[in-house]
Amino acid sequence: MDVNTMQDASLTSTNTSDNAIDYDVVVVGGGMVGAAAAIGLGQLGLRVAVIESRQPQPYDPEQPLDVRISAISVASEQLLTRLGVMDSLLTMRHAPYTGLETWELDGCLTAFSAEQVGQSHLGYFFENRLIQLSLWQQIEQMDNVTLLCPRNVTQFSRSNDRHQVSIQLDNGATLSTTLLIGADGAHSQVRQWAGIGVTGWDYAQSAMLINISTQTPQQSVTWQQFTPVGPRSLLPLPGNHASLVWYDDANRIKQLSQLNNVQLAEQIRQHFPSRLDPHFTVDNRGSFPLTRRHAQQYYQDNLVILGDAAHTINPLAGQGVNIGFKDVDVLVAQVANAIGSGETWWDRRVLKRYQQARYYDNQLMMTAMDAFYAGFSNDLLPLKLLRNGALKLANIDSPLKRKVLKYALGLN
Repeated sequence: MDVNTMQDASLTSTNTSDNAIDYDVVVVGGGMVGAAAAIGLGQLGLRVAVIESRQPQPYDPEQPLDVRISAISVASEQLLTRLGVMDSLLTMRHAPYTGLETWELDGCLTAFSAEQVGQSHLGYFFENRLIQLSLWQQIEQMDNVTLLCPRNVTQFSRSNDRHQVSIQLDNGATLSTTLLIGADGAHSQVRQWAGIGVTGWDYAQSAMLINISTQTPQQSVTWQQFTPVGPRSLLPLPGNHASLVWYDDANRIKQLSQLNNVQLAEQIRQHFPSRLDPHFTVDNRGSFPLTRRHAQQYYQDNLVILGDAAHTINPLAGQGVNIGFKDVDVLVAQVANAIGSGETWWDRRVLKRYQQARYYDNQLMMTAMDAFYAGFSNDLLPLKLLRNGALKLANIDSPLKRKVLKYALGLN
């Protein structure tokens, strides 16, 4: 992949009097959410620069599957279609899924299906890298969006009139912009520089992602069983592959990480539900701690944050990147509306409308995931009977069940 250099950037940008290269928007972070924001704003005719330290690896169908995968909801699929990347993304490895099942005790299962909400599928599982790669390929087709990679930010500063933000890069170049977007992850430089505080906590648990090869062909249902120490999940992957997610105490996950693949496979057979085909081999694994973080605000003058820079959520229902894409969708829509009505598109009032549309929706999703997670982390018998009765009741097809599923798919 050819990535634009600073020399290329000067061809599509204007130099200010202090020799800074001027852009309408500078996005710090070229991952899935940052790249999507760059395309969406670029489609409005704005001049955009994306700063990223690492380039995604080119696609080869013979490559081993990455452990970092995302469940892309129908709403996210619709956004990626509008951004012009969904068709190319579907030419790469992916696994559609049509059903979702969750339970704790046998016989108390809640199952959701695409048919219940009039959809052909609930979503797709993609490797994160392939989503990012398809977005970058689209950016390369846009004359007004520039990828600056590999580049890191060394300094931010504001102009005296506060209508411009300057960004110093590690190669000595300086960019100037009217809107700085922080899409640079949970430890966001942009958020920290802006002095935006966060609330949150660590869950004292970790999750292990485990890619396996199976004798079972590609599955269409993703499932999850709750245990007192955390869920056990299966996510479909292309071909005879699947991704397992093992949630547990951080020390237990650390212990599992020290096992070889054969030993880990044996532990999986002992602790995962019997519906998992026992004839599998472990291919790859990785782990990460579970944390919750929520920024106290999403914007300042000439600055906005989105995705993991604004919120990190319990990955229980695979909503992380989907609520990040909803951030992108709303931000682009608000900027488009401002441009169409003759407003100053980077004005605080426009950015405030983005925050109003997203903050409490994100808060609601985060709180719902926390409540669900906490509710199944207690082994008291009365509570166990109550929640399993609720799961069994929730399996009855009803308007409420369909509404919950639509909300999870982003179709509300």
